[in-house]
Amino acid sequence: MSAKSKIMTRKTILLFALIAGVAAFPLAASAQSDAVPAWVKNTAGWWADDQISETEFVNSMEYLIDSGIIDVSSQNFGITELTIGFIPSEKADELSPKAESLARFLESEFNGKVDVKIVVPTNYEIIIEGLKFGHIDAAFMDTGPGWIAHDRANAEVVMAEVKKGKVGYYATVWQRVDSNYSSIDEAIGNKVAFTSITGSSGFVRPVGTLVDRGLITVEGDDIVALKKALDESFEYHVFGGGYKAALELLLNGSVEMSFGSDIAPEKYLTPEQQAQLKKVETLGLVPSHVFVASNNLSDKTRQHLVDSMVKLNHQDNNQILKDIYGADALLPTTAEMHIGNFGQYLDLLPGIEKATFEKKNYDIPK
Repeated sequence: MSAKSKIMTRKTILLFALIAGVAAFPLAASAQSDAVPAWVKNTAGWWADDQISETEFVNSMEYLIDSGIIDVSSQNFGITELTIGFIPSEKADELSPKAESLARFLESEFNGKVDVKIVVPTNYEIIIEGLKFGHIDAAFMDTGPGWIAHDRANAEVVMAEVKKGKVGYYATVWQRVDSNYSSIDEAIGNKVAFTSITGSSGFVRPVGTLVDRGLITVEGDDIVALKKALDESFEYHVFGGGYKAALELLLNGSVEMSFGSDIAPEKYLTPEQQAQLKKVETLGLVPSHVFVASNNLSDKTRQHLVDSMVKLNHQDNNQILKDIYGADALLPTTAEMHIGNFGQYLDLLPGIEKATFEKKNYDIPK
């Protein structure tokens, strides 16, 4: 075979490869077609017939790629499996089917090249350690554990839940209408009800505020020291186990103040019960749940994951998100932007990290 014939054969092979490749690549919206566009075929044909030089052909192809008309992205995400963790729950059997809908959605967003696994553990330590060592790639988390994951596992807070147009709620101190307290400071030496020892608005923010103001002193660096400080600071304190229970302890006269969120009475109490309560003080914003990503993910993969999760805000996909935790949308963010100084209240309360991990029954009335 002559040298010229060899060159023509090589060009013919490359031509078919090019056309096949272009047919496989997604085209920009301005040039979408089920077939290879004629102008791509013509350009390749002119090159194969020596009507244009190789340099001219390469330049024309580079122009089409740079213009976004031809997308030659390999869509190589660097992973074949993506593991998503969910807020620890004893009712994993109820959450798992809803979470699986998200998994199937994400698999389609990764063009079927990545298998998505769901993990619903019984404690946060599994998630945080998983994020740290790459066993879990991303996870939905409460604010406090999300901050711990950011601080301890170097995980990135990449999204925040939006509910009713808000990315948080307000930690609030409640009293009965016949009481006249005006500040959380008056909780010292009084009877109070918390939600749980890991509750953001029902414990972390109010007790963190009292510690920050110097009204509670914690001598030690563990949960025992924190419990001792609570015993010494209040006449009586109790952990109700949730917003409703803490408010009911206030309504029945067991305590003088109850800590929780600004929307808890409306959500959990009857109109008659709501009328029996009023605010002592609003302490500040408690950030909503977060979605965090492992630092082990590449920037490209992490960004593609965030971009995919944003699509859950679209009407066609929104029910997937609503079914999981009731959020209306997810907003891209960072730990600094979303959690901000809330982390300082966690840092003021020794033992909270351990309590968060172990989920032991620290909530014993005193």
